[in-house]
Amino acid sequence: MNKNEKQIVETIRSEYDNKEQEISKIDELKLLDKKTKLPAKIFAYIFGSFGTLVLGAGMCLAMPEVIEGYMPLGIGVGIVGIVMVSINYALYKTQLKARKRRMSGEIIKLSDEILGN
Repeated sequence: MNKNEKQIVETIRSEYDNKEQEISKIDELKLLDKKTKLPAKIFAYIFGSFGTLVLGAGMCLAMPEVIEGYMPLGIGVGIVGIVMVSINYALYKTQLKARKRRMSGEIIKLSDEILGN
């Protein structure tokens, strides 16, 4: 086995050896940050997508070319969709703020350990 092949084998092996090592404090801090933000993001994506679908359904119902006589219902459904899409960001910020408040103790404690305070 030549030197180049040996180096490739050692590089690949080191990638798998590092997986068994303990998680560092910085990685733990990143995981806590992600754990704090992810549920709010998921909710915002799902709620925003659903609001967009409701708005689109209202627009379809409001068009007389598609279905005759459903314009008032379509306008109502469209307004509900507009409201849902409009409040989505405010709901996201509220959820994120609440989760940050809940997780702040752990994150501050861990970041103080890392910074040596």
